[in-house]
Amino acid sequence: MQKAIIFSAPSGSGKTTIVHKLIERGLPLGFSISATSRKPRNYEKDGKDYFFISALDFKTKIEKDLFLEWEEVYEDVYYGTLISECNRVWAEKKAVVFDVDVKGGVRLKEILGNDALSIFIKTPSLDVLEKRLRERKTENEESIQKRLQRASFELSFEEKFDISIINDSLDLAINKSEAAILSFLK
Repeated sequence: MQKAIIFSAPSGSGKTTIVHKLIERGLPLGFSISATSRKPRNYEKDGKDYFFISALDFKTKIEKDLFLEWEEVYEDVYYGTLISECNRVWAEKKAVVFDVDVKGGVRLKEILGNDALSIFIKTPSLDVLEKRLRERKTENEESIQKRLQRASFELSFEEKFDISIINDSLDLAINKSEAAILSFLK
C-alpha cells in the first residue's frame, strides 16, 4: 500500500490553504480531488477543486463501489474519495493527500491504517472560525450557523487523528504540517 496524508478540519479552519501551500513547496504529494454533490462556489473549477456531480450520480457511484470512502455531510450533499484518484496519484509515485471532512478523515484512517498520517486542523476558537466563515463571503447566515453547529460536533473527533495543529498562524501551521509529513514519509 502506498502512503497517504489526511487533512481534516471543520469548514473554515484553513486545511485547504495548508494543503495547497504544502504542494507548492514541492513535497512529494498528489492532491486527491474529492467528489461532491454540492454546487460549486464561484471560484471553484470542476476537476480541479472537486468533481461536481449530481446527488443521483453520486449514489450511482456508491452502488458501483467506486469510492474508497464517502459521507452524506448534509441532506443530499455528499462528499467522497474516488478510488481512481488514489490510483492516479500513486502511479505518479507520490503520497496521496486528502482534504476531507472530519468523518471522512476518520474513515480514511480506519481504511488505510499505518499507511496514512491523519492531521486535524482547528482554529483557536469557534469565534475565530465564525469570523473566517463570514470573511469568506461564500455563505448565507443559515449556512454559517449550520457550519458552526457542525464544527462543534466535528471538534469531538480530534482525538481520533494522529496529530492536531491549531491554525492561529498560517505559516506556523504549514511548517508544523510539513515537518510531520516529512517525518512520516521517511
